[in-house]
Amino acid sequence: MGWFLLLNLTTACIAYLFLYPRRNLIGFHLGMNIAMAAGGGLALGTGVILINLFPLHFIEVIISTALLGMVAGGLFGALFDYQSVLTGYINGLMMGIMSPMVGAAASEGPMFILFIELFILSCYVLLLTSAYRS
Repeated sequence: MGWFLLLNLTTACIAYLFLYPRRNLIGFHLGMNIAMAAGGGLALGTGVILINLFPLHFIEVIISTALLGMVAGGLFGALFDYQSVLTGYINGLMMGIMSPMVGAAASEGPMFILFIELFILSCYVLLLTSAYRS
């Protein structure tokens, strides 16, 4: 399951590098959606994975996941405008706090984590194709 975490971080970095040269061509509505999906998606995937890897370390997992979500949402939002920074930051914070709870409640095995990963990767693909078309 640890390699899912590496996959999430790699996908986020690739998406950021793809969006950086196109940041001036993307409108603020799409930019806000990108910031929310990137920060929230990375926090969701990381929180579910980390709480399954370290089930008795709730405080550490929540803090690290919330910080990662806030940083990712803020960085993706900074590509566009200040409102997107705030939206990505807050969405990353909220998903970072909530995702370890979801992961702890759904600790039935790797099927849930696989579903979450497919959902997050499909969101990244959808956002990148939207950004490419704009």
